[in-house]
Amino acid sequence: MRWPAVRNVAASLTSAGKGFGRASVHRTSGATAADGKCLRSPGIGYSQCVLRSSSRMRFGRPHVARPRPAEIVAVDGAATEIPEAVSFDGLRLSPAMRHTVAELGFEAPTPIQAGAIPPALAGRDVIGQAHTGSGKTAAFGIPIIERLDPAAGFVQALVLCPTRELAVQVYDELTRLASRHEVRSLAVYGGDSIGRQMQELRRGVHIIVATPGRLRDHLQRRSMSLDNVRWAILDEADRMLDMGFAPDVERILRECPAERQTMLFSATMPQWVRRIAARHMRDPVTIEISARPEIVAGVRQLYVQTTWADKTDALARILDQPDVTMALIFVETKRTADVLQAQLQRRGYQVGLLHGDLTQRDRDRAMRQFGASHVRYLIATNVAARGLDIDDISHVINYDVPVTPDEYLHRVGRTARAGRTGVAVTLITPAEILKLRDVERHARTRIDPATLDDFPAAAVAAPA
Repeated sequence: MRWPAVRNVAASLTSAGKGFGRASVHRTSGATAADGKCLRSPGIGYSQCVLRSSSRMRFGRPHVARPRPAEIVAVDGAATEIPEAVSFDGLRLSPAMRHTVAELGFEAPTPIQAGAIPPALAGRDVIGQAHTGSGKTAAFGIPIIERLDPAAGFVQALVLCPTRELAVQVYDELTRLASRHEVRSLAVYGGDSIGRQMQELRRGVHIIVATPGRLRDHLQRRSMSLDNVRWAILDEADRMLDMGFAPDVERILRECPAERQTMLFSATMPQWVRRIAARHMRDPVTIEISARPEIVAGVRQLYVQTTWADKTDALARILDQPDVTMALIFVETKRTADVLQAQLQRRGYQVGLLHGDLTQRDRDRAMRQFGASHVRYLIATNVAARGLDIDDISHVINYDVPVTPDEYLHRVGRTARAGRTGVAVTLITPAEILKLRDVERHARTRIDPATLDDFPAAAVAAPA
């Protein structure tokens, strides 16, 4: 990935805390600079940005303005482009870690890594808003591995994940990143032997990667202590909220020492996530990565106008088409998911269900059955579907109009994968046409109209 060749705060923060203080970058269109604001010269097209620190002020070079920056980083609420020049060498990592990232094939930090690693190394609390697949595990994993004490045999870092799939994935990545460090990690999740986990804990572990439910079990058994935790990380915090883990997360954070470093990563920032940050974080640095994925050329995007009363009939009509081999049906709420599944089952459809109120076992079964094509249709909420990694989905159907352009892009991105083609159909009521146009405009895409009479017309089938 090439990033804009623009100088920004991330390059200035690689001193790992020297003169870092309370950093913020302001970008304005005013003609004067004061208290950390940018001086923008009218007609010249560049601005001179100031990094405000509690101990000093630094001025960046003038840079050429870009009309559409690919990646945005917000530090303490202000945005600036990620520079092309940021490298792992520039992040001042240990020689062992530089060798490891090179061995793993990491050519350059991703935007979230370039923005989060320097303040994390400096000991700052970090909020990272970035999507799945953005490289956030390394963004928090590298600073932890670099700073913890391998000689101490107790738990020093806790990573909370919403699902065991993510916990295993994070554990695997941390293990790879720590290959040249004497750091031991353990994945703690339901469905695995708690006795085996207790044995590993007795041998000594530095990093725990856990789901909230199983971690709560260990704390109740007193098989694990969080008294020495120096780092607490919430990964996919919004997904933990969607799955009902908010009370557990609050209790677990209260079990950790007050003097700790906390990092929170989330694709979205609902109110509960903001409350967690306000209650449990101190003066956090915020990094927001706003780059959006592009819709691949193999996706045919359509919308069908219907009414609330006829929406399920319209969905059934689409599902009956011969080219619908696997369909992922998105809804906004868990309640809608439950009701829609019942309606479709009464009509004779075998439909899976995936949302946050289900048990881990039920979620695993739903994903397994859908992935193995035992059920052709899966109803899912946005957050619950994040863990899906299936290449054969022929159709994505938005039963509810996505609330944001990002939601739309990530839903549609579930089809036409691995070089395949696919269809994305959004069902709308007449009152929602402006909402759809807003999504279309901000996602920079075109969604073509269709009617139920078009199905199964060749014009709306997956392109050959």
